[in-house]
Amino acid sequence: MSRFSEIKDLVTALEADFEKFYEKNNQAAGTRVRKGMQDLKNIAQEIRKEVQEMKNKG
Repeated sequence: MSRFSEIKDLVTALEADFEKFYEKNNQAAGTRVRKGMQDLKNIAQEIRKEVQEMKNKG
């Protein structure tokens, strides 16, 4: 469950940058959003592998 908390924390941390990018057209915030979304993708992929390994063991 700590992985789930990690995802929630990342999304929460990106909230301000999403607002800055979409509402204020702040380009630097857009770069941070893209980086954060890439991090989220990588975490999700790791979780998928972990779940698959656990499923195959059991």
